[in-house]
Amino acid sequence: MAMRQRLTLESSRCLGLIASCCGHRAALVSSWSGHLEQAAAEASASGHREKVWREFFSDPSQWWDCRPEKMNARYPDFKHKKKTEGALWLGDRRNPPWVAAEVAAMAPGTVQIGSFSWNRRLAKFVKAGEYEKTMELFKQMQKKGIRPDRFTFVPVLNACAGLRALEEGRRAHELIMQTGCEADVFVGSSLVDMYAKCGHMVDALRVFNKMPSRDVVTWSALILGHVKYGQGQKALELFRQMQQEDAFVGSSLVDMYTKCGSMEDAWRVFNKMPSRDAVTWTAMILGHVNCGQGQKALDLFQKMQQEDAFMGSSLIDMYAKCGSMEEASRVFNTIPSQAVVCWTAMIFGHVKCGEGHKALELFQKMQQEDAFVGSSLIDMYAKCGSMEEASRVFNKLPSRAVVCWTAMIFGHVKCGEGHKALELFQEMQQEGVHPDAVTFVGVLNACASIMALEEGRHAHEQIIRSRCESDFFVRSSLVDMYAKCGSMEDACRVFNTMPSHDVVSWNALLGGFAMHGQHREALVHFERMCEEGVHPNDITFVCLLSACSHGGFVDEGLRLYALMTTIYRIPAKLEHYTCMVDLLGRAGHLQEAENMIQGMPCKPNAAIWTALLGACRIHGNVEMGERVAKRVLELEPKNAAGYVLLSNLYAATGNLEHSESVEQQRRERDVKKQAGHTWIEVNDVVHTFVVDDQFHPQVIKIRAELKRLSSLMHAAGYVPDTKIVLHDVEEEEKVFHLCHHSVKLAIAFGLMSNDPGTPLHIVKNLRVCEDCHTSTKFISKIVRRKIIVRDANRFHHFENGVCSCKDYW
Repeated sequence: MAMRQRLTLESSRCLGLIASCCGHRAALVSSWSGHLEQAAAEASASGHREKVWREFFSDPSQWWDCRPEKMNARYPDFKHKKKTEGALWLGDRRNPPWVAAEVAAMAPGTVQIGSFSWNRRLAKFVKAGEYEKTMELFKQMQKKGIRPDRFTFVPVLNACAGLRALEEGRRAHELIMQTGCEADVFVGSSLVDMYAKCGHMVDALRVFNKMPSRDVVTWSALILGHVKYGQGQKALELFRQMQQEDAFVGSSLVDMYTKCGSMEDAWRVFNKMPSRDAVTWTAMILGHVNCGQGQKALDLFQKMQQEDAFMGSSLIDMYAKCGSMEEASRVFNTIPSQAVVCWTAMIFGHVKCGEGHKALELFQKMQQEDAFVGSSLIDMYAKCGSMEEASRVFNKLPSRAVVCWTAMIFGHVKCGEGHKALELFQEMQQEGVHPDAVTFVGVLNACASIMALEEGRHAHEQIIRSRCESDFFVRSSLVDMYAKCGSMEDACRVFNTMPSHDVVSWNALLGGFAMHGQHREALVHFERMCEEGVHPNDITFVCLLSACSHGGFVDEGLRLYALMTTIYRIPAKLEHYTCMVDLLGRAGHLQEAENMIQGMPCKPNAAIWTALLGACRIHGNVEMGERVAKRVLELEPKNAAGYVLLSNLYAATGNLEHSESVEQQRRERDVKKQAGHTWIEVNDVVHTFVVDDQFHPQVIKIRAELKRLSSLMHAAGYVPDTKIVLHDVEEEEKVFHLCHHSVKLAIAFGLMSNDPGTPLHIVKNLRVCEDCHTSTKFISKIVRRKIIVRDANRFHHFENGVCSCKDYW
């Protein structure tokens, strides 16, 4: 074949040369070239055909013999079992001359006879209702030795069912068992249907119970069989069983897909389910919540309520009108979320049936359950970040029990609205509702979130008066609150007065030490924890690794990581890897940090890459920073941290042009930076500041105080760090911009508003910038005042010109 192709190419070249030399027309060349190309193509096809025939003779078991069932000449004589392009015809003129003799010499049965065309004809007869012809064709098929398959048995069993031919059906069943097709769901469904239509429900049920999997056709065949022969109760039981199994399988699939983050597949299964229970709806709703699709979760929840309410109330109303309140109650009790329309239908049903006392009892029960339902709804909306919807539900409740108030308080805390949570707590007490232990946990969390130390102390006093201090969760929350409000002394005092400690209370204390930069204290107390026999968990090691990261204890951090994974056999999670990357990155081991990310068994998220990008900014590694920033933005294109850190990295290394370019990209892509704000509590009132704040009532006095402090700072040696100002403006304007950062404004207001010597407690929602950090050290020394600042990462205790972080943060 190769020789022929080469001859063809050489001939084409010769013709082209002759035509150009002799001036022959191009058409002549084209004609000869076409003939030669056709000859080459035929030669190639013949070669391919010979190759396929040799493949056929080398292993005939891989082919079907279609000759006994050929309907017309176009259908192949031999067809490959797996390859769709594998088809051979004995009459093909391209066949090698030796093929016919080789096929004739083959022993009968060497190639297995196929059944495709026979099955097609059987299906055609059944579809036309010609059951006798179906059975006759099946007998011919058996006489010719054609082996039936699962596609054969389905039409044959349907014909037996149509003819009520039980004996022929049994013989077909025997063949099915011999060929191993009984496990096929289509064959099994046809068997069930055949036995059911022939009136042998025992055999139908036997086949049904042996089936490894069933579809709705199988269930329907069995249920209709029982209905046809007057076994209505059995049919109803099967119907309920089908619903339960469908719901279980469907819910399991939905749950699996949602946990894998594949909401598209989850929806595909969900939409195909004939019936859905509360578990299925919940799996879908939580799937959207976990994927950050809160609005879709809310829409789905409302749809669930509407469907449940519509179907439930309709069934209840129907049974009530028929006087069957027992059935109505059964339906009512199975509804996962009982809307007011369902309660109303039940109450009117009892009234209609002359059961007034039951109607009254049900009305009273409805009012009691309103509180539980309301709190559940509030909790759900809060978890989806929709406090507006939660408030709407709360305000519509006819009577608001403590559980509803508590749900609202927790909701505001979860949504970062600690101030609103505390306001609601005061409103709750004004309405005469007494808080319980769970309420106090929510209030303490609110105080911790906004560093409201005085409010936390007041709550502690109420806890003691309410005799809730013995509650373990309350005590752990007190430790956490005092730690996050900047008072580790109070946190340790509460911890030490606890009669016993569990892992939750230990974690609260260790987390407090980590936040306050008391790294050695954290390690000492961990040893004490182990001595007391309390087994650490994954959160314990997050606290410890965070403490090592903030203190720069690389060796100790590596030791603890090894201790966690080998001795305690706690598998590392993303949080642990993030701490380790932060620990190595801050200490300057950038390559080791990147290697750890690349060696993780799980896929790294944007947070862990952001930690490494922050380390690149600290150490001015532009090359790695650019690479890491790309990873961050690939994972979370709308994450402003990637743009901000890369821009700051360029600015810190003097490349203002690139810095401004990154900022320009962020603005063009409409990525919003989180607004920085700082707040301070003065006389139980929280005052919030933003950069260059113009709206505070005492802004003129604050600026005057800042001007006074700035002069004193410059006299003491302070030099503004203008390189962090990204705007292309004059140096004097950069200094002015730095002077009016929100942290400095809050400090100036605190100094004006508090008695001399009183410590200042300030909260910043972002990481405190280098210039504010340096300024606060100078101010603490100048005014001889302790200043405690909690930023997004940790606490900074400034005193006499020194920060507790030792400038390592």
